[in-house]
Amino acid sequence: MLESWVRRVIRRRKIVFGIWLVILSLGTLSSTHLNSHLSTSLVIPGSSSAKADSILSRRFGENIEGTFTVIYHFKNANSATLVGLKNKIASATRVIPGALIAQERALSGNLFANITTPLSLSPAASFTLKLRQALLSEGLSGVMVTGPPAIKADVTPVLTSDLHRGEVFGFLIAFALLLLVLGWSREVLVPLIYAAGSISAAISIIYLIAQKFLVVLYVPNIVELIGLGLAIDYSLLLVFRFRTEISKGANDSTSAVIQTMATAGKTVALSSLILTIALSTLTLIPIPFVRSLGISTALVPLISLATAFTLQPALLYQFSNAARGRSVPFRSLRRVGELIVRKPLVVAISSFLVLITLALPVLSLHVTPSSLTAIPDNLESERALSLFTSAIGPGVITPSEIVIDLGGNSLGSSGSVVKARANLTSQLVKNPEVAILAGGIKAPYIDSTGRFIRIFVIGHHSFGDSQSRLLVRDLRSINLATYGFPATSKLYIGGAPAQGVDLLRVLSKTIPWVILLALLLTFALLVSAFKSIILPLKAIALDLISLTVAYGIVVFAFGNHFFSKMLGIFQLHQIEAWSLVFLFVMLFGVSMDYEIFMISRIKEAKDRGLSNSDSIVEGITQTGIVVTTAALIFVGAVSGLVLGHFAGLQEIGVGLAFGVLIDATIVRGLLLPSVMVLLGDWNWWLPSRSKGVHGELKTSPTPLEEVSG
Repeated sequence: MLESWVRRVIRRRKIVFGIWLVILSLGTLSSTHLNSHLSTSLVIPGSSSAKADSILSRRFGENIEGTFTVIYHFKNANSATLVGLKNKIASATRVIPGALIAQERALSGNLFANITTPLSLSPAASFTLKLRQALLSEGLSGVMVTGPPAIKADVTPVLTSDLHRGEVFGFLIAFALLLLVLGWSREVLVPLIYAAGSISAAISIIYLIAQKFLVVLYVPNIVELIGLGLAIDYSLLLVFRFRTEISKGANDSTSAVIQTMATAGKTVALSSLILTIALSTLTLIPIPFVRSLGISTALVPLISLATAFTLQPALLYQFSNAARGRSVPFRSLRRVGELIVRKPLVVAISSFLVLITLALPVLSLHVTPSSLTAIPDNLESERALSLFTSAIGPGVITPSEIVIDLGGNSLGSSGSVVKARANLTSQLVKNPEVAILAGGIKAPYIDSTGRFIRIFVIGHHSFGDSQSRLLVRDLRSINLATYGFPATSKLYIGGAPAQGVDLLRVLSKTIPWVILLALLLTFALLVSAFKSIILPLKAIALDLISLTVAYGIVVFAFGNHFFSKMLGIFQLHQIEAWSLVFLFVMLFGVSMDYEIFMISRIKEAKDRGLSNSDSIVEGITQTGIVVTTAALIFVGAVSGLVLGHFAGLQEIGVGLAFGVLIDATIVRGLLLPSVMVLLGDWNWWLPSRSKGVHGELKTSPTPLEEVSG
């Protein structure tokens, strides 16, 4: 069936090229319109904070994603001057249809106004420039606009610039490495064309998804840069195998392509399926932000698989003459394999000690829901936030909101409720974390029906800090009855701090199950492919080691002043939770790719009758250069994330770059083969096939077609 499929692809290769050319065009068109459909929402449906936000939206007209914050620094302003400033802001606000000033306050020489709009994030962001121009027209020189819409308007061009720079950097690194290992040949173009087609298809589908579902703002950068490295890796594996078949004297180009797809093609299929499964587990986490990452990134290996069995065979056949007379380079890797076989225990212990040392910083890992201030400081929205936080404190930009449902209309202005609110606020100010309280007996603190009241609580710390999370816990533990509120009253806590607490809580509950599912599904696939229990267990163990090392490097890199400055990244003492979750599934899948590349070739040699040690040496010889080159290309691609200006993307970039580099060299290049030498024939143990005693095993070739790297 596979053979007939490949033959049809080769015969109709012009049609295949035409289809992929259309896909490339659609991807280019989609990428230019995708940003307007992206979001930054961290809402957790069904959570306590989401319920509070729903009440704030319905009863108080608060639309967090569509709210601007205007900040104006004044000097020696009297009451009349402040009234004039407020009138000017109100006049400028009219450029946004349906916009209202929800709150105005003068604090520490700064006048700030929250402008609520009925618009969602992207439409509101489109009015950012008009609002800024209107404020300047009113004579408010030096005024700054921030808030979710302004932040999105400011960061989108930066993300686009980061993406283009990262793509150019990744492309140049990939092109240079491909030239190094393939020589000056048309074959160099094959992986690049393969990557362009895969990424274009993924972006086109993501554009369609974004029309109906939340897709996070970072998705294009993650998908395109990671997709570049991953697609080139898969294509390079196929090119190397094709060269091997040509050098072995394949009857014709068609036969060489067929054999390539029957061996290395199956390796790509297994690798891409495992990575797709790992990324798809993110969709089980009930957080739209995280789910969008899972859906979007899972498309990359899945589409790469489709590309491998459609575009790649046609390209290999088209450029087949370029491969003739060329052999796979760097056969000297055999000496490395022979050294490992001679001294496996020394290599294993040395490698493990190095990895343990690199992983030690993970013990000081601290997580945060998000780093609001870790965005480029040259943006107006960020400068406004910095001005405000330096004048009042970091908690001012992310206040908590106490929302109380009194259970009946017109109760908000009753004497008993006014007294109860006073009792509550007098107790809240005693909390050492509370910096400012804002409340009252009129709008915007009471809704139009008088049933709901709210109190703003501004803490001393940013919402990601542990002190802020403790404040949310204290607020949620309030017993309204003790302060004199009606017995029917219900308490809700909204705002970014509560949202952050809910996000971490949901992640802590779901991540263990997601990890377990990913491990079980991967184990099952590997057992089926390699007909062994030990190899899958070892592969998963090595993956977990690589992940721990990557986490340790991320903690060290962002926490160390010298290292963070050298890399040009933020210095942070807390790592964003979502980036750690994504890093786990992504690095798990990519690391497993390299494992499969090597084990597939080792198993092929073993099935031909070679001893365990000889099989390992051949596997290293045949795949060492593929794995190393693929890893370096992937590192070059994801380095575009490190070179960007956003903390979460930098964290993913650093983790993937160093994690993959160490995995491909120390873990797969040294620890993997040395452990396999020590295990001997136990590597191939499967209960249903084992015979004899004292560890003696009898194995036979499996019905699986030689899965090969």
